[in-house]
Amino acid sequence: MTQFRKSAALSRIQPAATIAITQKARDLRAMGHDIISLSIGEPDFDTPDHVKTAAAEAVARGETKYTPIPGIPELRQAIADKFARENGLDYAPGQVIVSTGGKQVIANALLATLDAGDEVVIPAPYWVSYTQMVEMAGAVPVVVATTAEDGFIMTPAALEAAITDKTRWLILNSPSNPSGAVYSADDLRALAKVLERHPHVWVLSDDMYEHLIYGGTPFATMAAAAPEMKNRTLTMNGVSKAYAMTGWRIGYAAGPQPLIDAMALMQGQLTSGAARPCQWAAHAALTGPQDALEEQRAVFQSRRDLVVARLNAIPGMDCLTPPGAFYVFPSCAAFLGKATPSGTRLNTDEDFCMALLEEGGVATVHGAAFGQSPYFRVSYAASEAELSEAMNRIETFCAALS
Repeated sequence: MTQFRKSAALSRIQPAATIAITQKARDLRAMGHDIISLSIGEPDFDTPDHVKTAAAEAVARGETKYTPIPGIPELRQAIADKFARENGLDYAPGQVIVSTGGKQVIANALLATLDAGDEVVIPAPYWVSYTQMVEMAGAVPVVVATTAEDGFIMTPAALEAAITDKTRWLILNSPSNPSGAVYSADDLRALAKVLERHPHVWVLSDDMYEHLIYGGTPFATMAAAAPEMKNRTLTMNGVSKAYAMTGWRIGYAAGPQPLIDAMALMQGQLTSGAARPCQWAAHAALTGPQDALEEQRAVFQSRRDLVVARLNAIPGMDCLTPPGAFYVFPSCAAFLGKATPSGTRLNTDEDFCMALLEEGGVATVHGAAFGQSPYFRVSYAASEAELSEAMNRIETFCAALS
């Protein structure tokens, strides 16, 4: 039999840990195990009815054909209006691109701009796909560590130290997956001051969790906080988290025309335009009633407070109260070096999470997958009843370690 040979690009990447652990949890459930999965970043709310209706109506009127590669004109206009209304950013519809999910927006941008040896600065902890996408493009992720003491916010000095003449991008995710960190407008302006000295560096601002901020810090995005950066910033977002539309696969971005054109060229050879009924659903989400955003935000805040309080009540556990997104990122340092009742030795945060899944019945994701150990990510996009039971299991698991 002829031996299968992977491409060099494929050999540089690994499966996303979040997906792998979520699948393992599904497999254990299928085998009859009682598993609570807090490993995936997916709102447990249903897509709003008016959004589903808009998709059904689009299908009924025959909106089932190919679309323009960068999106249907109506949705691109709605996105431009959203940026103006909510973010104070002025973009023409032609400066907007619609993609099959936020992940494709990022991949388009990186594949369209990176060459072998280029560098991309990424603060850790980071979303698992950032480094993988950079490496797939043949470039080099430059990971900048942050600390819990700084709220997992990258400092200007750390950014300055990371930039070289090979740096092409800085990727910023605020609110952050996995830490829930939120960059204030002042934080962004301080980073922009550094970037003023390095005009070859562009910013990819991943704003996917924009509507999930708790407390007094208003949402800020680089192109609005530091207008001088707008001409080298890609501002991306999507409907997945805010409108509980993960399966509809609609992400979008706006930025300088040459970049958007390059991304559209790349997308045209990969997927072409996103599904037309899904684009009409996204149009309804952005232009229709917005009441659910605040209702869901309040529910998530209540869940966050429950999870943080319960985790911090476990002796040895240390969990910050994150100001955004729907994750907590506690330290499991106090439990490393211990063993479970079955004899499994916990040497790393991955060991901790795998044992918690297999012996404790709770799926979480180890911090090393996000570039930061010894931590683990817990998603609180689940019911309070599930979260309470999961906290009971984590408490029992930790108490049994010796």
